[in-house]
Amino acid sequence: MPRLTLAIDAMGGDFGPCVTVPAAMQALASNTQLHLLLVGDPDNISSFLAKADSALLARLQVIPAESVIASDAKPSQAIRHSRGTSMRVALELVKEGRAQACISAGNTGALMGLAKMMLKPLDGIERPALMTVLPNQLKGKTVVLDLGANVESDSAMLVQFAVMGAVMAEEVLSIHSPRVALLNIGQEETKGLSSIRDAAVILRASPEINYIGYLEGNDLLTGKTDVMVCDGFVGNVTLKTMEGVVRMFLSLLKSQGEGKKRAWWMTLLARLIKKRLEKRFGHLNPDQYNGACLLGLRGTVIKSHGAANQRAFAAAIEQAEQAVARQVPERIAARLQAVLPKSE
Repeated sequence: MPRLTLAIDAMGGDFGPCVTVPAAMQALASNTQLHLLLVGDPDNISSFLAKADSALLARLQVIPAESVIASDAKPSQAIRHSRGTSMRVALELVKEGRAQACISAGNTGALMGLAKMMLKPLDGIERPALMTVLPNQLKGKTVVLDLGANVESDSAMLVQFAVMGAVMAEEVLSIHSPRVALLNIGQEETKGLSSIRDAAVILRASPEINYIGYLEGNDLLTGKTDVMVCDGFVGNVTLKTMEGVVRMFLSLLKSQGEGKKRAWWMTLLARLIKKRLEKRFGHLNPDQYNGACLLGLRGTVIKSHGAANQRAFAAAIEQAEQAVARQVPERIAARLQAVLPKSE
C-alpha cells in the first residue's frame, strides 16, 4: 500500500485537540502506511503528544495555525476572515498536494464554503453534498445525502445528489444498478415540496438512474433503497434524530438493571439478553459511522460531528483513508460526464 497523508484540523469541534490528537494516534497505530499533518496551535497539540510512542510520532507533523473558526461563527464572515485558521490551512495542504484529504469537526458551513472555494466543485455540480453510509437491517449499506451542507436544495441539486449517491453506491459499495429514492412525507406522487416533485420527474425520465420513487423517514434503515436523497435541512434533522434514538436505546441497554438486587438466574438471563441485543444492534452505534464525505469536490474532505469523541473521530479518519484509497472524487467525476446533462 502506498504512503497516505491526511491533514487534520486538530482545533475544530467541541473538544479540539483533547479528542483529535488521541484519535490521530489511534489511527496511526492502526495503519502503518498512514502519515498525518495535525494543524493547529503547536503548544496545545504538543501537550497531548508528551507520552506518545516515538515510532508513531515519526509519521506525524504539527503544522502551525494562528486561529480557529468558531463553531457558531456565521459562515460568510468565517470565510472572509479564514486566512491562518486551522481549517483553512488543512484545506490548503490538500490543494497544494501535500495531503490527500482533510478531516475537520469544525463549523459545517465554513468547511463547505472554504472547500468549495479552494478545491472547486466537479464539472456539473452546483454545490457539494454531505454524504454518509448507514447500516440497514438487511445487513447492507445505504448512502444518504445531503446531511447539512445545503439547507435548501432545488430540483437540479437534488438530481445531482442522486447521481453522486448512485455513483458512490455503485463504484465504492459495489452495488449494481443501485436503487435511488427521494425522502418525502409520503409515497404518493402528489406529496411533498415542488422541488422534490420536480426532481422526481427528472429522475424518473433518466435511464441511467434506477429511481424507485419516494420513501419516508421510517424507511431509512430498512434497506428498501441503496441511496436516499434529501436536502440538507431534512437530512441533518433525520440523521440526528435517528442517532439520538439509537444512543438512548444503547444507553438503556448499558444501564438496565444497574443497582437492583436480583436472583442469580435473573441476572444471568439479563446479561445474556443484553449481549444478544448489543450484538444485534451495536452496529447502529453512531460512533462507528461518524464522518460525512463532502461529495462533488475535486478533493476529499471529511466532516466529523462537532461533538465526536475519540472513537468517533478515529472513524472519521478511517473514512478519509477509504475515500482516498477508493479514489472517490475521480470515480464520481468520470461517471458524472456520462450521467449528467452537458451544459450549454
